[in-house]
Amino acid sequence: MRPLKKVKFVDLSRQHASIRAKLAETALRVIESGNYIGGSELKQFEKEMAAWLGVEEICGVGCGTSALYGALKCRGIGPGDEVITTVHTAIATPESITLCGADIVFCDIEKDGFNIDLDQLESKIGPKTKAIIPVHLYGQPFDVEKARRIAQKHGLFMIEDCAQAQGAEFAGKKVGTFGDAATFSFFPSKTMGGFGDGGAVTTKDRDLLRKIRMFLNHGRESKYLHEFEGTNSRLDALQAALLRHCLEQIDEWNSKRREAAAIYNEHLSGIDAIKTPKKFPNTTPVYHVYVILAPDRDALGAHLKEKCIDSGVHYPYSLNVLPAYARLNQGKGYFPRAEYACEHVLSLPLYPGIEREEIEYVCETVRKFYAQ
Repeated sequence: MRPLKKVKFVDLSRQHASIRAKLAETALRVIESGNYIGGSELKQFEKEMAAWLGVEEICGVGCGTSALYGALKCRGIGPGDEVITTVHTAIATPESITLCGADIVFCDIEKDGFNIDLDQLESKIGPKTKAIIPVHLYGQPFDVEKARRIAQKHGLFMIEDCAQAQGAEFAGKKVGTFGDAATFSFFPSKTMGGFGDGGAVTTKDRDLLRKIRMFLNHGRESKYLHEFEGTNSRLDALQAALLRHCLEQIDEWNSKRREAAAIYNEHLSGIDAIKTPKKFPNTTPVYHVYVILAPDRDALGAHLKEKCIDSGVHYPYSLNVLPAYARLNQGKGYFPRAEYACEHVLSLPLYPGIEREEIEYVCETVRKFYAQ
């Protein structure tokens, strides 16, 4: 196969090509309106996303971290409480727990995947446990029914972290509709990435959602009547307006992600050295990233780079070994599955718009590396 100039890890320009004119027109409309905070653009986006997700209401926020923080804080999680989450995720998840003053309880990942080990999670529940935050990592749904049963059994608040999985499904139902609350990220590379930071939160408890909305808007509903102290993390009107076009595309984009993953699965099969993503029963993944487990991961990544192929590592460190969590005294060896994953995961290029020829070139390059 002929070498390609460059296989980008993500090419947002190519992904947005079909809606570029709409995006430009909408941006100009919002700029000419002079209304950048709140207003009709935000309300309409929230209405449309709620209808797409199948929930009564969502609240647009400044980023996915704020969505998690707001949900925990407004549920009353604070000092003396414990919240259990996975040790293999972006730092935003545990960061939100610490922001509330609560204590983090890390949990290892499952044996044959990258999501949280729910059996281990249940074993870590104690008298101080108030909430759990499982993450739909890499766009692969965790077993939400099992997680919900555990939460209900122990009277815990369950947040689905859907930052990497908007549009993924479990048993034919969208993730983000199972937990007591769910959070989303619109970081540009996410499945419904925007044009800067952004996020959303939803919950079946309308009073809680009202409080979250107020908390992330300085503790107010009207301009100068602050009912309590909050913070500032709102989804801007321009971002909301542009995201409406992305929302129109997300189902098609996710379908293209699955098609790309299927091509990878086909062409990487038979390479015994690597392990491709497992699809679990009752799940419809969206492949935020396509992650393989590979021996000599760093050498493979360097080889791909030599052949003009981008790759990534999500994530190079399990959270327990980071200096940020040295206070937990859970260093190397404490979470062996997550630590092994962090030493061997490699993310291959995948995004809506990547071409079959590019994927086949990546796979051929991987195959030749292990044939040497």
